[in-house]
Amino acid sequence: MSQQNQKIYIIAIGGAVMSSLAIALKKKGMTVSGSDDKIYDPAASLLKSHDLLPNQMGWDANRIDDSIDAVIVGMHAKADNPELLKAQELGIKIWSYPEFIRAQSNNKQRIVIAGSHGKTTITGTIIHVLNYWKRDFDYVIGAKVNGIDETIKLSNAPVIIIEGDEYFTSPLDPEPKFLKYDHHIALISGTAWDHINVYPTEKNYLEQFEKLADRTPKAGTLVYCTDDKQAKKIGSAERADVRQEPYETPKYKVKNGAFVINGDTPLKLFGKHNMQNIEGAKTILKRIGITDEQFHEAVASFEGAFKRNNLLAENSDTSVYTDFAHAPSKLAATSAALKELHPKRKLVACYELHTFSSLNKDFLSNYKGTYKSPDEAIVFFDQKVVEEKNYTPFTEAEIKDAFGRKDLIVFTDTNKLQSHLEAKAWKDHDLLFMSSGTFGGMDIAAFAEKIV
Repeated sequence: MSQQNQKIYIIAIGGAVMSSLAIALKKKGMTVSGSDDKIYDPAASLLKSHDLLPNQMGWDANRIDDSIDAVIVGMHAKADNPELLKAQELGIKIWSYPEFIRAQSNNKQRIVIAGSHGKTTITGTIIHVLNYWKRDFDYVIGAKVNGIDETIKLSNAPVIIIEGDEYFTSPLDPEPKFLKYDHHIALISGTAWDHINVYPTEKNYLEQFEKLADRTPKAGTLVYCTDDKQAKKIGSAERADVRQEPYETPKYKVKNGAFVINGDTPLKLFGKHNMQNIEGAKTILKRIGITDEQFHEAVASFEGAFKRNNLLAENSDTSVYTDFAHAPSKLAATSAALKELHPKRKLVACYELHTFSSLNKDFLSNYKGTYKSPDEAIVFFDQKVVEEKNYTPFTEAEIKDAFGRKDLIVFTDTNKLQSHLEAKAWKDHDLLFMSSGTFGGMDIAAFAEKIV
């Protein structure tokens, strides 16, 4: 059966990746529908604009019948999802998202970008540079990137760039997504223990990256960052007939409020970690025919990933930024980056404990020493979320001890946090909000405009 005639049903269509996949498949000529129990913007608006938004929320086994050629199941669905059970009962082909992407890229060179941090920026940089030079390629990226309209492109292109996630594949398969793609070239940017609900020990977490490296085929290439101890250890291990491509942070300088590489190439990104990410992208692009000169010309206009180092408001002596940082390594890198960009300003940083890992009392010690850069360091967490999820409560003293800063300021109330910030004099200060959450519903954009 041709792809144009295939009828695809997506369970949990409302996720950022799954909604993009639905749109990509419709563009390929497939008949696409799906379901979810809740869908938020921007996914809801995107699906609606392509006539793919479900008529009603919730799961309904009656939507599944033998006219469906295949079901793709997203991470948001549970193993006992009634639609999934009905598909299994009818013997309909069931794909996880990464397995489906792999099947759509049989005849392509598959390049997988992996790592605990930086993979979205590296993948986005590669996509931007290839688009700049009008190369023919497909891609899958896990988050919105400025200047790139869609997060998935599937065509007849000879190469595909895939952001590879170490989280498990589907409710039915606990293996990491990045092991499903059968890469020809893989990059490991760095490793920092995360997803403790899936990988309860650091050893178990690192083993997934070792598996990825070990699956590099003969004549394949493994790219890795030598500035990361574990990535270097994994990437430099001897593997028969595998090409090893180490990279490190390139030489750079900060000039006129911008980070500059290659002597005279100013970038829109900032921070040592992003210079590292750019070098990783450059190393991959060299392998597929982009010269250094071409790279530097194109990368100067790359604006970075949405919600990463995002400037909300600024004046001549104050800037307000947000960042999606939600793990210890990202907290350290992002706060250090802003301090490096404006070294003469005081930095006030607010970090929200929001993820499963960060709200786990046993994980808190991983933050030790990661919050050194800010002049004033603030931690916020919502006590109600801790209670609702039945996590073990922790005290302000325990958080200060975990982060290793006696002067750490802790808030559990959004209004008190906002009042504290409003009372400050912001001349020659920067403000940074870091979270994958919302700081208890605080309107950060409006607040940023108010103080600058």
